[in-house]
Amino acid sequence: MIKVTEILQVLSDTTRLRLLRLLAGEELSVAELQEILEMGQSRISSHLSQIRRHGLLSDRKDGKKTYYSLLLGDSPRLDLIRVAIREDLEEEFWESDRTGLTRVIDRRRRESERYFDEVAERLGKNYVPGRSWDAIGHFLLRLVPRITIADLGAGEGTISHLLAERAGKVYCIDSSKSMVRVGTELAKEKNISNLFYKEGNIEKVPLSPRSVDLALLSQSLHHAHHPEKALAEAYRILKSGGQIVILDLKKHQFEKARELYKDQWLGFGENDLYRMIREAGFKRAKVEIVAKENKEPYFETILGVGERP
Repeated sequence: MIKVTEILQVLSDTTRLRLLRLLAGEELSVAELQEILEMGQSRISSHLSQIRRHGLLSDRKDGKKTYYSLLLGDSPRLDLIRVAIREDLEEEFWESDRTGLTRVIDRRRRESERYFDEVAERLGKNYVPGRSWDAIGHFLLRLVPRITIADLGAGEGTISHLLAERAGKVYCIDSSKSMVRVGTELAKEKNISNLFYKEGNIEKVPLSPRSVDLALLSQSLHHAHHPEKALAEAYRILKSGGQIVILDLKKHQFEKARELYKDQWLGFGENDLYRMIREAGFKRAKVEIVAKENKEPYFETILGVGERP
């Protein structure tokens, strides 16, 4: 039987307490715990080993993965753990943990995502002549339906030019007068009549409510002074059933980005972006890493999506 001193030892570490709280409510793998806690595998495995040593964990094999859950039993001594995981849930990290847990469970429930994850994992591992992300991107852009799109923080509008070839109408919103002028001239040169540039801030978009089908923020959210306001504006201009798509940098430590690229934010954590999307009112939110650079400072790109109800 586990001793009271051993219980106190388990509860004395913040990481172990976080693990207990998560595993009390859901069966999770080490990989999922890594994602939620944003910690390395060795650190999590070490703490799980200590908790398991006292007979507090149940594990289940599923292929190559092992899923863990909290096993408390009926011993009155374990009431200490029950009290600990119920109380004092106001710590700053617990909000992030709950958001991460929701995101992981959300992803599990979407069966179609498994297929696309498997495709993404295989893509690019074996050489195929003529197959590249650039080529695939151009191919997919040709499948855009005749919808109205707002490219928020569009710059010169490289993506919008491609989208406009199939979309019904595309608005490029940018706060730079020069970008708007250059983009407008370029659209005229290419004879793209359904592409419109408007000067405006992504935190105060010069478009009517419920007027677009897709709001795109491609590497622009980290330039916003208030990212939450930018997402609220995207929500405002979207029609019911409209989609928001965000491509941005995962949170990093490359401080020079503030000076070199005038970035307001050094990227966003996956949990933070997921929380902001949901708090803006979007449903079916999803956030995942879609690209990793192999050169310093090793920027990673995250994709966030959501739907306006």
